[in-house]
Amino acid sequence: MRQTQTAVLERYRVLEGDFVTEPYEAAWAGEARWFVQVLESSQPKTRIRITTQISPDGLHWCDADVPTQFTEGKTLISWPVREFGQWLRIKGCVEGEGESVKVQIYLTLKE
Repeated sequence: MRQTQTAVLERYRVLEGDFVTEPYEAAWAGEARWFVQVLESSQPKTRIRITTQISPDGLHWCDADVPTQFTEGKTLISWPVREFGQWLRIKGCVEGEGESVKVQIYLTLKE
């Protein structure tokens, strides 16, 4: 039987400008999937740019070979990540001066 785990990295967090999630160690997993749910946005079309990052030690980061994700308004988006090594996080930017979003961010892992 395969093992799975879901980590809630952000719950009802209000984001403005640049942000990063807490790092998550996932060396045991063979695949991962991010879920970003926008619960509220300051404007109907507030846009978020999201990049998956990887790290060998949880301290030093580089962008993963995964396309940058974009979302606008209230929505739920998801994307897979494979061959990521040890640690995962996402960095992002809420685009537009003074704009903000309230989000939930999940990371699901599977062996």
